[in-house]
Amino acid sequence: MEDKKRGMEIEISPEVAEGVYSNLAIISHSSSEFIVDFARIMPGVQKANVKSRIILTPEHAKRLLYALQDNIARYESQNGKIAVSGQGGTATPFIN
Repeated sequence: MEDKKRGMEIEISPEVAEGVYSNLAIISHSSSEFIVDFARIMPGVQKANVKSRIILTPEHAKRLLYALQDNIARYESQNGKIAVSGQGGTATPFIN
């Protein structure tokens, strides 16, 4: 895969390309980094299993925020608003 804007080539292994399902994210930070743990929690189970941890500098965390905002705006312009449900269900999707 090549990023035409920057002219860089990005490789992804088949295992990583499969992705990991997550329905819970735990976000924490220190003065020098943001940590995002992506977890999966199953209905009726009180324990969530962290499947992936991403550690970002504060600058890259903010760049990720902007990239997500941009992508969500483009998605919603093509597919309509994304509905966000209330606090019901078995898990809060984000914990900070």
